[in-house]
Amino acid sequence: MSAFVHPSAIVEEGAHLDDGVKVWHFAHVMPGASIGEGSQLGQGVYVGRDVNIGRGVKVQNHVSVYESVTLEDDVFCGPSMVFTNVINPRSFIERKHEFRETLVKKGATIGANATIVCGVTLGAYCLIGAGATVTKDVPNHALVVGVPSRQIGWACECGETLNEALNCDACSKRYMKGSEGLEEVRA
Repeated sequence: MSAFVHPSAIVEEGAHLDDGVKVWHFAHVMPGASIGEGSQLGQGVYVGRDVNIGRGVKVQNHVSVYESVTLEDDVFCGPSMVFTNVINPRSFIERKHEFRETLVKKGATIGANATIVCGVTLGAYCLIGAGATVTKDVPNHALVVGVPSRQIGWACECGETLNEALNCDACSKRYMKGSEGLEEVRA
């Protein structure tokens, strides 16, 4: 098995695509980028230099994953969501040396048209609502919405909202609070 690259897409020399990667219409992957097994890049996606995208990631149409952004395994980036990489950009001032690192941990979901301000960490399995603007770190399993985003609950690994006891009515997983958000209770 190898990667599929649509004829209209550009994958620059020096980019690495693992088996099963799909790169769709008009996408552009820059040199040094690494895309993990089974990941999918939708129409019009841009992946910057030296960006690391894990396995099983889905980057929907019209998303730019700029330098300094890392997506761990199983991340979902909704259509037209936005990553930034500089806090105070000016067209006439070069600030590439000021890029701030953004980390999106395993299983996180970012809704359509959300904006992720650079320098934050999105916790594992967190759920960022459509249109939210994230300006600070988001704990594991947190459900955040709004502009600026605020936490309104907790999300299960399966994506359903947890009840007040931090249990999932859909898949029966149970959670407890930990140092980085929620942790699954193992039997």
